[in-house]
Parts: sequence; structure tokens; C-alpha cells
Amino acid sequence: MDQHLADVWFQLSGLEVSYGEGAVVTTTDGVDHLDLTSGIGVVNTGHCHPDVVAAIREQAGRFIHAQVNCYRHDQLEPLAAKLAEITPDGIERFFFSNSGAEATEAAVKLAKQATGKPAGIVFQGSFHGRTHLTMAMTTSKSVYRVGHSPLPSGIFVAPFPYTFVTGETEEDAVARCLKEFDLLLKTQTSPSEVGWVMLEPVLGEGGYVPAPPAFVAGIVERCREHGILFVADEVQTGFGRTGELFACQHHGLAPDILVMAKGIASGFPMSAIGASAELMDRWPTGSHGGTYGGNPMACAAALATIDVMTGRGFLEHARQMGDRFLAGLERVRGSHPDAVAENRGLGLMLASEIVDADGRPDAARAGAILAHLLEEERILAMTCGPFGSTVRWIPPLVITERQVDGAIQAFNNAVAATA
Repeated sequence: MDQHLADVWFQLSGLEVSYGEGAVVTTTDGVDHLDLTSGIGVVNTGHCHPDVVAAIREQAGRFIHAQVNCYRHDQLEPLAAKLAEITPDGIERFFFSNSGAEATEAAVKLAKQATGKPAGIVFQGSFHGRTHLTMAMTTSKSVYRVGHSPLPSGIFVAPFPYTFVTGETEEDAVARCLKEFDLLLKTQTSPSEVGWVMLEPVLGEGGYVPAPPAFVAGIVERCREHGILFVADEVQTGFGRTGELFACQHHGLAPDILVMAKGIASGFPMSAIGASAELMDRWPTGSHGGTYGGNPMACAAALATIDVMTGRGFLEHARQMGDRFLAGLERVRGSHPDAVAENRGLGLMLASEIVDADGRPDAARAGAILAHLLEEERILAMTCGPFGSTVRWIPPLVITERQVDGAIQAFNNAVAATA
């Protein structure tokens, strides 16, 4: 029992791990578990990818901390240049920090400075972080906000087309949500005070719900019309998770500001925001910073990660495994339509909606499924969504066909065992 650690951390399992390789983690007593969490979408290249380990090890012998205000190190510009190559068109300058929440706050600060406007819009079900500002931007679950009010002002929440919850067709949901977005700009705030709109291309904590293309296009069109910056939160969707390096690429979209973290450095604490040179030039020197942002070891890990991901066959493998995993989930749904109401997702960012006999979200059944997977199948998985009834599947992108097939069989066993 951990007597000296705060109890505020939610625990998915009581496992104590000592080693990780690929999609497998090994406990201190030598038991292997298939990790379908990727450390919550972080180790996209797998646990301890040898190229990333080698880069960190080599950099540790040269410089561990080279603070960017004091002096520059030789990993900073190469990483920025590499990111400029792989990110959507127009993203050309970068600011580095440590976590997704830090990067989100940096994006908001940049947008406020660049536009001179104080307010922003997020979407129902979004998760943007746990800091005070990002809590105000997060509506995926009330537990992240309860007890912390009052939260910062100037944040407005627009609806997101989550058709499983509303029961609408995608077309009707998109039309309604865009209409209500327009109404928000007429009744709660105004384009004259809204500097930015932030969207997750796939809702993360909110349920792993891909944003319909027509919805994304409609929001971007409105941003352009009103002179509002469009910010893509790709903290969880970035770096191959959806089958493309960035989920925006599914939409042929170039955001004004791109927020990155999680998979950027294969587990080393690292995040970034990217924007055009013209936009970054509007950010006054000294108005933002950080002690550890651009850490040389994190930069080395990120450069190695990008080299692995842009290497021959990596993304194609991830897409193939995503298709294989989703097809397997659909077979399970076909066998248990009373329990699995819907499977969805992009690439290896997938979700299964667990319901009761009346078709209502069933958090208890979802929890029992996870318990069976952990205890009987030695598989780690997580839930998400507003009701805690959505099982999310986010394995390392290096997962093998055999591991995918084993996970699907285990899921089928868990659904049957918890009937």
C-alpha cells in the first residue's frame, strides 16, 4: 500500500510494473499484461522503443537540462524543423512545454495576444486539461470540475454532435449543432470578443467520438467568417493515433494553432503548440515561457519518435491494425447486440458503447468487463464518456495482429462472462 502518495490519483489497476516492451507491460512479480491504454494514449511507438531509448540515453550523457532562456541546445531547432515538415500546412513555428494542459494554456495565451479578444469557445464533452483554466474548458465529466469553482470566465460551451447520446442522424445532429453555435454568437457572446475556438477532432475523455466532417467544415467556415482563430487540440489524436500523423489531415484542414502532447515523445514529458510565423510574431517576447519546455532529453525523444513514425510502413501498420481491431469489435457487437450498442473511431482510437437491456448506458457492466479483462485475460483497458460506459481501445500503434485478435477474443469472453 502506498502510504506516502496522495489518494487524488484515480487507479485503473493495482499493478506495479517494472518493464515494458511494445504493447506489453510486465509486473514486478513477472506477469505480462497486454496494455490497451498506452499510458492514456502516450506510448504510440510502444513501450521503450529501442530507437527512442537510444536517443534518450545518448542525450543524457551530453545535457539533461539546458534551459532555453539561458542558452539554446542543438535539439531545439531540429525538432521545430521536423515538426514544420510533418504538421499541416501553415504551421511553421513552435513553442515547447511539458504537458497537454500547459500547451492548451499556451494556445489560449497566444490567441488572446494575437487577436486582442478575451473569450473562447469549446464544445460539450471536451477535455482540455486539469489546470484552473483548462478545467473551465473541460466538460467531459463533472468530476473534473466539482469542488474547484469559481472557474475562469470567458469560456463558452457549444454543442457537439454525439449521435449515440441524442439519437439523431449525423446530418440532423450537425445541422442542429451548427445552428446552436450561430445562436451562441448571437446570445451569449459575440465574434467581437471571441478570439478562438478549440476543437478536439475526436472527443477524447468525452467518449471517443469523431467529429463529423461536415461539422468540422462548418465550424472552420464560421471561424474564418468572423476572424476567429481555429485551434485544434490534437493532444490525444496526434502522432499517428487516428491513422494519420494528425487527425486534422483526415479533413484536409490546417488549423491556426495546433496543440500537441502525449504521443510526441513516446512517454517523455513533452508538449508543443504550432502556428504560422505571422501569428507567433504577435506573441510579445517574454509574455510566456517555462523552466522545462524544450528540455533536450524530451527533444531527443521527440525527434526519435518522429523518425520511427515517419519510417517505412509505420502508419500503414497502424491503419491496418485499426481496421482489424474495429472489424473484430463489430463481430463482438454482432454476437452481443444487447450489450454492445455501437463501435466507432479512427485508426487505433476506438470505442465500444456498453448498454443495458433497455439500451441505456451501463457503467456497471463496462466496469465488470474491464475487471474481467484485467483479472482473467491480463489485459488493461479503460472507459471514458459522460456515463463511464464507453470502453476505449488505445493500444500502442505497434500492436501485432496476434495481439489484436487476442484482445478481441478476450473482449468477447468478457462480454459473455458479465451477461
